[in-house]
Amino acid sequence: MRLHELKAPPGSSRPKKRKGRGAATGQGKTAGRGMNGQNSRSGGGTRLGFEGGQMPLYRRIPKRGFTNIWRTEYETVNVSALDVFDDGAEITQATLVERGLIRKSKNGLKILGDGDIAKKFTVKADKFSKTASEKIEAAGGTAELISREGAK
Repeated sequence: MRLHELKAPPGSSRPKKRKGRGAATGQGKTAGRGMNGQNSRSGGGTRLGFEGGQMPLYRRIPKRGFTNIWRTEYETVNVSALDVFDDGAEITQATLVERGLIRKSKNGLKILGDGDIAKKFTVKADKFSKTASEKIEAAGGTAELISREGAK
C-alpha cells in the first residue's frame, strides 16, 4: 500500500456547509452570525488579549527584571558523563554532539565537576569549573580552554 492509495473510510468526511445561500438552506441571510454587532460583520472580533475595555491581564500583572540579550549561554556537561568515551580520547563540543550528550544550540561548552572520572582525556571546552579541571587532571588528562570569537 502506498500513500496515494489511501482513502478515508465511507462516512468519515462530509461536504463543507455552504452558509448564506438563501433562506431555504437554514443558514441563509445572516449565515449563523446573528443579527447585529461586532462579530456579525466582516473582519469583526477583537484582538488577542482584549477584555472588552477592562485593563487586560498582561497589563495588570507586575513586570520584574529584564532579559540580558548579550548573555552567553553554555551547554553544560558533567565530568561523570565523559566516561562513555575511550581512554585517551580528545573530547570537543563536536564529539559530544555526535554522542548525543549535548545539542549544538548554545554559544559554548562548560564542563562541570559532578561525579567521578577514571579515564584520562584531553577535554577542550570554553569553560571549566574548578572541580572539573581538578578531576580531569587528577585522572591524568588535560583540560584545555578554547576561545571563541565574540564569547565573553
